[in-house]
Amino acid sequence: MKLTDVYIVMENRIVFGDLVIDNDTIISIVEKDNTTQRPAKFVVPGFIDLHTHGAGSYDAMDANPQAIEEFALSLVREGTTGFLATTMTQTIQNITTALSNISSYMNNQNRNSSIVLGIHLEGPFIHEKAAGAQPINCITKANTNTFNIFEIASNNQIKKVSLAPDNPASLDLITYLNQKGIIASIAHTKATYNDVHLAIKAGAKSVTHMYNAMTPLHHRDIGVVGAALLHDELSAELILDKVHVSIPAVKLLLKNKGLSGVIVITDSMRAKYMPEGEYDLGGQVTIVKQGEARLSDGTLAGSILKMNEAYKYLIQDFNLSLSEASVLCSLNAAKQLGIEKSVGSIAPFKKANLVVLNESFEVLQTIINGHLVYEVE
Repeated sequence: MKLTDVYIVMENRIVFGDLVIDNDTIISIVEKDNTTQRPAKFVVPGFIDLHTHGAGSYDAMDANPQAIEEFALSLVREGTTGFLATTMTQTIQNITTALSNISSYMNNQNRNSSIVLGIHLEGPFIHEKAAGAQPINCITKANTNTFNIFEIASNNQIKKVSLAPDNPASLDLITYLNQKGIIASIAHTKATYNDVHLAIKAGAKSVTHMYNAMTPLHHRDIGVVGAALLHDELSAELILDKVHVSIPAVKLLLKNKGLSGVIVITDSMRAKYMPEGEYDLGGQVTIVKQGEARLSDGTLAGSILKMNEAYKYLIQDFNLSLSEASVLCSLNAAKQLGIEKSVGSIAPFKKANLVVLNESFEVLQTIINGHLVYEVE
């Protein structure tokens, strides 16, 4: 395969020319003078979404492999070439069933779909007073024994765990996760700054959906938000739909964390790509209207954000370059998973996981492992 006369968005620069692919690998980048009169096409690294619950009417908690397949198939439309299937707070039985189901699909993935890179366990080890859209009656205190049940059910495919660090048992679990190479992410919590400081010492490396469902910055206790802004040890997930987080708050985050400290996510739920209406989220009715997903009491319940939309917002609303936006939407996620040597940026001998965008940042083509999996009609 060869992509000809395109702008190739690399980590530190953009070049015009041809991108040559052999089998699943980028072989070479041939720079040329731009003499074409055709509309510009941009080849960017495939987006990697570390926090997505569902899309196309399907959810990671749905207990059948076809649901995971359809979920993964829908994501190629927005240029997502890899993702963590994200579970939520539910009964231990429902979570273990979902984990087993996701693991089963991972053993035989559809080559035309976005790649399930692993599992993100969001909950059930969270704080009941910061539950957000997570069912309060299913919250469980953190403990390693319960997590071991989840590990076995997932066939060791859990890559990231979002939990509240509010008590000593949580710190024990964070220590355990760190020893296993699993990302511990601070989430749905009433933690003080000192709680977060202890969590960092135990091995926490991330903050889940920054600003949302966590203690805000206050001048006498800077809370989770302040700790994330202060500590380089923590990367920050960001739902960039301009609903969950205001534009000034995003600017503050980017100013403090820099390009290397922020990972754009969607936190999307099953209503993405679906009409407005009522949808299920963990047994709760979620109302999707005017681009927002909320429980009946108004609580935000995930998003219907697409990764290419978030990429566009970074460039149009925050004046980032295409290369900088790709760091936030692809490379930083790859680095957090430890797979940046093969994916997350465009360079010779990396995997050909690519997205072709037009000047409006709409997805024209999605390529996974050198294979064209989506092309706009």
